[in-house]
Formats: sequence, C-alpha cells, structure tokens
Amino acid sequence: MRFRRVGVVGAGVIGSGVAQLFAQSGHDVALIDSSKAALQEARRTIANTLKMARLLDHNTHDVEQVIAHLHASTDLESLGNADFVIENVTEDWEIKRAIHARLHAVVRTDVPIAANTSAIPVTRFGSVGHHPQRVVGMHFMNPVPLMPMVEIIRGVHTSDETIAAARALVTEAGRESIVVADSPGFVTNRVMMLMVNEAMFLVHEGVASVPDIDRLFKTCFGHKMGPLETADLIGLDTVLKSIEVIYGELNDDKYRPCPLLRKLVYAGKHGRKTGKGFYEYEC
Repeated sequence: MRFRRVGVVGAGVIGSGVAQLFAQSGHDVALIDSSKAALQEARRTIANTLKMARLLDHNTHDVEQVIAHLHASTDLESLGNADFVIENVTEDWEIKRAIHARLHAVVRTDVPIAANTSAIPVTRFGSVGHHPQRVVGMHFMNPVPLMPMVEIIRGVHTSDETIAAARALVTEAGRESIVVADSPGFVTNRVMMLMVNEAMFLVHEGVASVPDIDRLFKTCFGHKMGPLETADLIGLDTVLKSIEVIYGELNDDKYRPCPLLRKLVYAGKHGRKTGKGFYEYEC
C-alpha cells in the first residue's frame, strides 16, 4: 500500500464518512477534531454504520478491525507522520483557511493536502501555504462509504504528481475518480445546487408539493432520490453555504438562494442530521 497513514481533519458527517472509507480499506486513519465529543460520536456512528451494513449483508467489513484502524485525536500536530491529509471542516472559508495554514506548518512538505469542499475554489487553498503544488480538491459526497466515485479538482498550481497521488489514494479505497478543472461548485455541485435550489423555489411558489417533486424525478428520470430528499441528506445548512459560495464567486442570479431554504436553516431544520428538513426523520 502506497499510503499507510491518512490524516482526516474534521469528524462531522462527511469527515466521519471519509475516515470510515479509508479505515475499512486498511489504511491507518488519524481522525482529528477540536471536539472530543465529536470524535466519540464519529466512532459510534462508524461502528453502528458497519454493524447495520453487516446485518443487511451490504459488506463484510469486520467492525472491530475497522475501528482498530481509527486513531482519534484533538492534536493537529499528530499529522506530522501522515502520508496524505484530507481536510473536511465546515464549508466556511475563514475556518478552512485557518486550518490549512496550520496544516502547511505541520504536515511534511512532500505530503499532499486535500480540501474536501463542495464549492470553494481549490486555488484559494493553495494560496495559504508555501507549497501550493501539493494542494488538491477532493469532493467526497454523502454518504461517503457508499459513493462509488470521488470528484478530484485541479487548482491552478496543483502538480501532476499531486493529482496522481489523489487518484491513487482513491483507487486504494476501491473507488473511481474523475479529475475536473477548478471552478466554483466544480461539476457536481455546479449542477446539483442549481437543481435543488430550483426545486425549493417550486415549493416556495406553491407550484407542487415536496413529495410530488421528488416523486417526479425518481419516477420519470430514475433518480434514487429526489432533489429535496437529496438536500435533506446533504444538510440544508451545507446546501445554503455551498450555493452562497457559488453565487458569490460567479455573481450569477440563477444561484440566488431560495428564501425557503434560508428560513429552514434559520429555524434549525437542517435535514436528516437534525431530524427535520423538508421531511421528518427519526434521530
């Protein structure tokens, strides 16, 4: 195995999924978060997800073996011996910028640093440190352990060697990858956020109900989930942040966030992770 130890920064929904993906593929994973509670919750979530998958015969991963590959810590300095580092903190440039500045100071200069972002241009991350050629975008989509493909984004300064390393790491985890050029939202979210936002406008304007909109997309186009179900899964707060980034970067009114989206986020109804969004869920 080329990459023995993978650093994963951020133990939220996406970060936990990334940690699980590489732990179950045999990598030692250093999962870093400033919150001990978040790290404990991530460990519980990963264990429960693996147990449920075994019960449903979706995989044969040994739960204890996977958990043994996880090494949780609040100490960012522990990434000094990582072979590849993936940052997954909240989609806020100032928070991410501060984390990347610290990563450049801690991680060996020959180690790739990936920004797992849904919309922020990757070239911005490269500007934070003295070695922008080692910075790459890796867009892991939720639920990470189930998604067969990763979107890899080349920043202006990203080297061919860094792209090759990112693709190799994804392959080691048994997943495919597609490399795209740097652009706000890249390919997936440039299209996806526009679709889910427009679906919200349809609800906001009373054109159709939430279930009917999702049913149309699933029945007519064969989508596994409708746009509003997808938004709930992503997290409505994440959707809002992502579309605000794209709107701000492109200055295109078609990405103006739907007022209904803002209202739900302000009300704390963020989708599956809070139990309420466009639908209600059991937490």
